[in-house]
Amino acid sequence: MMARRQASAAVASRAVDEQLKRYREMRDFDVTAEPRGVGSMAKGSERSLPFVVQKHAATRLHYDFRLGWRGVLKSWAVAKGPSFYPGDKRLAVQVEDHPIEYGGFEGTIPKGQYGGGTVMVWDFGEWKPLGDVDEGLKNGHLKFELSGTKLKGRWALVRMHGHGEREEKPNWLLIKDKDKFAQTASEKPITEKAANSAITKRSIEQIAEHDDHVWNSSGAARNGSKSNGTNAAKKKSAAVSKGDEKPKKASRTAAMYEGLLRDAPREAFPGFIAPQLAQQAAKAPNGDDWVHELKLDGYRLQIHVRPPRGGNGSAPQVTLFTRNGLDWTNRMPDIAQAAAKLDVESAILDGEVVALGENGATSFADLQAAFQDGKQTLLTYYAFDLLHVNGRNVRGLTLLERKEILKRIVEGAGEEDILRFSEHLDASGEEIFGKACRLGAEGIVSKTKHGKYQSGRSGAWLKVKCIQEQEFVVAGFTLPSHGGNGVGALLLGYYEGKKLRYAGRSGTGFTQATHRSLRTRLDKLAQKESAFDDLPHGVGRGVHWVKPELVAQISFATWTKDNLLRQAAFKGLREDKSAKEVVRESVVRYESQRSEATAVCQSAGGTAGGPKRGTKVLDISITHPEKVLDEESGMTKQALAEYYLAVSEVMLPHLADRPLSIVRCPEGSGKPCFYQKHVGRGLPEGVSSISIPNRKTGANEEFLTLNTADGLVAMAQMGVLEIHPWGSRNGALDKPDRIIFDMDPDVAIKWETLAATAVELRGRLKKLGLLSFLKSTGGKGLHVVVPIEPEHDWATIKQFAHHVVLEMEAAKSDLYITKMTKAARANRIYLDYLRNDWESTAVAPWSPRARSGAPVAMPLQWKELSSASAPAFHVTDFPQWKSRMRSDPWKAMTSTKQKLPG
Repeated sequence: MMARRQASAAVASRAVDEQLKRYREMRDFDVTAEPRGVGSMAKGSERSLPFVVQKHAATRLHYDFRLGWRGVLKSWAVAKGPSFYPGDKRLAVQVEDHPIEYGGFEGTIPKGQYGGGTVMVWDFGEWKPLGDVDEGLKNGHLKFELSGTKLKGRWALVRMHGHGEREEKPNWLLIKDKDKFAQTASEKPITEKAANSAITKRSIEQIAEHDDHVWNSSGAARNGSKSNGTNAAKKKSAAVSKGDEKPKKASRTAAMYEGLLRDAPREAFPGFIAPQLAQQAAKAPNGDDWVHELKLDGYRLQIHVRPPRGGNGSAPQVTLFTRNGLDWTNRMPDIAQAAAKLDVESAILDGEVVALGENGATSFADLQAAFQDGKQTLLTYYAFDLLHVNGRNVRGLTLLERKEILKRIVEGAGEEDILRFSEHLDASGEEIFGKACRLGAEGIVSKTKHGKYQSGRSGAWLKVKCIQEQEFVVAGFTLPSHGGNGVGALLLGYYEGKKLRYAGRSGTGFTQATHRSLRTRLDKLAQKESAFDDLPHGVGRGVHWVKPELVAQISFATWTKDNLLRQAAFKGLREDKSAKEVVRESVVRYESQRSEATAVCQSAGGTAGGPKRGTKVLDISITHPEKVLDEESGMTKQALAEYYLAVSEVMLPHLADRPLSIVRCPEGSGKPCFYQKHVGRGLPEGVSSISIPNRKTGANEEFLTLNTADGLVAMAQMGVLEIHPWGSRNGALDKPDRIIFDMDPDVAIKWETLAATAVELRGRLKKLGLLSFLKSTGGKGLHVVVPIEPEHDWATIKQFAHHVVLEMEAAKSDLYITKMTKAARANRIYLDYLRNDWESTAVAPWSPRARSGAPVAMPLQWKELSSASAPAFHVTDFPQWKSRMRSDPWKAMTSTKQKLPG
């Protein structure tokens, strides 16, 4: 398996190199600081599919539209920029593919150089293909959906008549589809309505004036002297400057941890890796399986150290990425230079950059002032995890093993003022949390000692806060009561879907400097009307309204009964999050029948057997628990979460450790829903991923998977109304352990006829020595499922299932049909055997369905087929049928051992 993955990675790396060939030919990387490209499939780029639009003031102003695909950015130059009016067919000239890293650049390329001019990150986000991407690029018709800070909804790229792919720069048209985001011709264009940077909020002129990140494609690269938040702002970034020290021939400290790397596989440098995130908990965990770190009040930062470009005499390449993959190297050149002194050939460090006060405490306000106001503040990077070192993937090692290597690397650099190792404590979580709060810390982060590094949220990392704190959108302000040019209070809100909900005011926490800087920024965003959708009567008196673009970090005591903040205090503005991302955070407590010992194990990625008896509280973060996901039954998001937890004991054995496809309905059943099988950015609590090679391209793709009750409850947080597992497990993907027969009746077929079909199929399987199990689909059909020893490949299982249904069709051709043609199914039952194949799925037992009323796919006793009508079950009538869990018809499924007959 490892050899196959390495071979797949090598194929992917060569493919990226070939795609970037033209881009690289146009640049001299011995002297330019532009990214050459990793030369491998950057982990995270394929699974989250990023897009970026860069506003480029070169010879003439245009917009570079880029879609991340197969390790590169497919790129088009759009002269007039994107338009939300479907009647605008914007010319998009396809240019050379760019490296994924290029998408984070905002700054200046000197005049006279290739692409000389000012570059702005005008928009960024994720895109979802609506069809086969490779076919779309080849045939000249690519449809997709954008989820950016500005561009949203369905779009299309259509190639104009010409020589197609053979043209050096083929012409395409970028067209907005007619959906809810489309605008009329009379509305103000988005390029004028939102002209500034999606990251720094600066105009193209301000970016050019600051000159804070310069790429020089014909001379020595340089970094401007106006970078903010540094110990010595005039120093050059280690990522783009040349040093005098000799290149390292071998790591001096490598021998100190060489033994720990024996089990770490080799890999090409992976590029940006989506970070592991902590799940919010109500209390700190106890037990020997946990260690605890102080929660830092700063920005998450990933440091990438790679071998030098220029050979002898060159410094290593260092790049600093935010948690969303934005390149912030130019903002923290001192940290980059310190990282260049690490005694490694290559490495990826995970940690947090903070501003330390005189008392050693972290200050988010000082950090924000360093970035926004140019305040000379000591920035310190605390490294708490290691993801890659010297060509080795260490993410599969235990946390303690990774931290042992990390400590020696960081402390060996001799840069303790800038780079520090984040120590941990091995003691009672509750005791450490209490002491941390008494010392004025923000809280603690508890981590399982033996956990692997996994992107996204999971119960393996838990954060417990001393005070409540989150981001809010600023949509208005009042003037100071004493007069003067400042701010009295900020009016705060959060998004619930597209609606901006009022959350209250914050009138404390401002300094003289923040009074002035806030007022300056807010005045530029002034507008006449309130952006809130639910402003209480009288709140708007004396308020100056602003466009809801700024995001503030706010600490507060609690939420009132009126859903307003109590004792809210301003801590600073966040530049690493967009306003549209801000939602109300809450921790919902669920009582679960689990033992203290097994709960910790399972939430960290334990066994697939489901929760055991005992008592344990799960702390799962559910935003907007009152949101109605099914109008007919009134099922709320919280009710769905409670249902998933209630059935987790019987449902998990059929879900755990399998790749999953899910149906997400963010607005509820009856509204637009979509399938998802790949991992997206920002996994919720308990949901993880598994790498599966694409059988066509060889490139690894990250599929969703879960194995805990936490993961099931997280499905509710994602608005998941259906869960569909593979018929094979993660450890043996090409060896299925289930055979699935799907009986899909025409509307004219009566229940008695469908029930008799299931009985007939059961009898045929029984004659072959196979025990089978029955379930309803939550719709009009039935599934008959056969557990099987995982010893045959998919082709064999599919052939067997096909043979069984062909015999049934031959015996009753007027009733049964095995072909997919819908026109021929009238008055017949379609016997579907095609769910027995690679990547095919079937709805899980106990899973809700995305249909009106929230019906459930229910395991059935065979005797229930004799009922007068089809049995029906729903999430909201769970109290009436929950006793079925005590006599689960599928309980013997996992213990049944049987082989395919010869």
